[in-house]
Amino acid sequence: MPHARVTLRGCATPFNLTTTYMTKKMSLRAIVLAASCFALSSCYAAPAAPTTASPLPKLVVVLVVDGLPNEQVQRYRDQFGQGGLRRMLDQGASFSNAHQAHGVTVTAIGHSAVLTGAYPYVHGIIGNNWIDPVTKKSVYCTEDSNYSYIGEETKPADGTSPAKLKVNTLGDELRYATGSRSKVITVSGKDRGAILLAGKTGTAYMYMEKTGNFASSTYYMKQHPEWVSKYLATKPQDRFYGKTWAPLLPAAAYEGDASEDLNIPKAGSHNRLPYTYYSESGEIDAGYYASLRVGPFLDQLTLDFARAAVEGENLGRNPAGVPDILGVSLSAHDYVNHAFGPESKLSHDHLQRLDRMVADFFNYLDKRVGMDNVLVVLTADHGFPNTPEFSKTQHLDAERLDGDKLMAALDQHLSEKFGVAKLVQAWSLPNIHLDYALVDQNKLKREEVETAAARYLLAQNGIVDAITRTQFESGAVQGTHINTLMRRAWNRESSGDLMVITKPFWYFGTGVSGTSHGSPYAYDTNVPLMIMGKRWVKPGAYGQYAEVVDIAPTLANLLHVRPPAGAEGRVLTETLR
Repeated sequence: MPHARVTLRGCATPFNLTTTYMTKKMSLRAIVLAASCFALSSCYAAPAAPTTASPLPKLVVVLVVDGLPNEQVQRYRDQFGQGGLRRMLDQGASFSNAHQAHGVTVTAIGHSAVLTGAYPYVHGIIGNNWIDPVTKKSVYCTEDSNYSYIGEETKPADGTSPAKLKVNTLGDELRYATGSRSKVITVSGKDRGAILLAGKTGTAYMYMEKTGNFASSTYYMKQHPEWVSKYLATKPQDRFYGKTWAPLLPAAAYEGDASEDLNIPKAGSHNRLPYTYYSESGEIDAGYYASLRVGPFLDQLTLDFARAAVEGENLGRNPAGVPDILGVSLSAHDYVNHAFGPESKLSHDHLQRLDRMVADFFNYLDKRVGMDNVLVVLTADHGFPNTPEFSKTQHLDAERLDGDKLMAALDQHLSEKFGVAKLVQAWSLPNIHLDYALVDQNKLKREEVETAAARYLLAQNGIVDAITRTQFESGAVQGTHINTLMRRAWNRESSGDLMVITKPFWYFGTGVSGTSHGSPYAYDTNVPLMIMGKRWVKPGAYGQYAEVVDIAPTLANLLHVRPPAGAEGRVLTETLR
């Protein structure tokens, strides 16, 4: 009898049987396997033809504009050019109601949120600086004495590693999923801006204020790659010496800006355009390099170095065929807003110049990688309030509050009430640390001391709330939106025993000019959130509530990788094709 050949479909590999060998040669195990495959084949049809899903992006670019409130994007959008922020607004998905949704809105926390998708109570970065719970000394968010800058002076509190970041990032997940073949490169004018975007396994480069170079640290590598050395040898930072930052637009474009007379310049500076860059010594030195932070030239240098990284690392052309990530944190807008306020002509003009720089960068990417292959996200780490001087012209109650004086008065009050000196041990506002050992030693009740401190603070001008450790740990901080934001900002291991909240338009600071951020109010939390990539994103203006922590889960969805460990955001499905 001739052998009858049968192919069983539905198995991982077609299984060929013959009737003769079915009875004489096959083991019981093989017969069972064959029968199982035959049975499965009758349960489902052959696989459908593959769909024409969009390919993965070759390059994901994450732009973080330090200190950019969304209101500035909306206020000045009609003056933008065609290829930068306007391109993202027109060709991408943009959210007008997006927020850094935690109660302490500063650079380190905001940058941590972008690619971890996590809040401070999980990711552990509770400020730019905070009080170490053991030593009670101030620590910096990215300091790590185990590492140093490559070829640059490293001070004890300089940022050199992500050791204090307790979770991973989207870049770490992408590298894990691709067997470390994907590259994650970040660059920033601030060390924390680069390091906290790079995560645990990316590579960060940051601006060195003394030399004007961009450098990495020994956490990432022993020495710079050749492309970095070649770039630094050209000294591109020196070309701005003696150059002037002048208004970009006609005078009429700035008529709605605040009066320059409202903002008194600090010693050794000025608050007018044109603004010339030089040093007191008349030489290109550390003073000159530090001065570049305030104005458009730092951002230009950052984007120039990002271009060098794209070419040096071949980003977007990964030979393994996997996506790469480029993170760029543009720091200068924060410095400008701190010095002059977001209502100023200088801030207005700086954003317009930044818009043109971003347009040039997009044009470069289009030629190098092809923008059809690039997915771009743009957001900010925090917003900004107006200067108190300007707020007062709007009939608002606004002041600077001297935190050191307030803490001294609080300590004096507790000493008088409980008969024990120095119960306030340390502070890095809005966090206040009590000396619990001293409390216990004097047989006081911790909750009573906390409550007394909170009641005193609530009676002080400029303070709207004070929340205690007992309230946080008992789950009593509930109900209001601000309570939610503050609960997210409080980390049980690192945060203080009290957190204090100023009134709207008040902030902790001294001096007679400029402004600062850090509150849970909308002027500090509402930031731009834009995503552009025509293969993956539906353009449009979206009014839905969104958070910066939504970025990481959304990118993870598009890159087909798992979200970072601490991510709590949602996938912005309404924007996806």
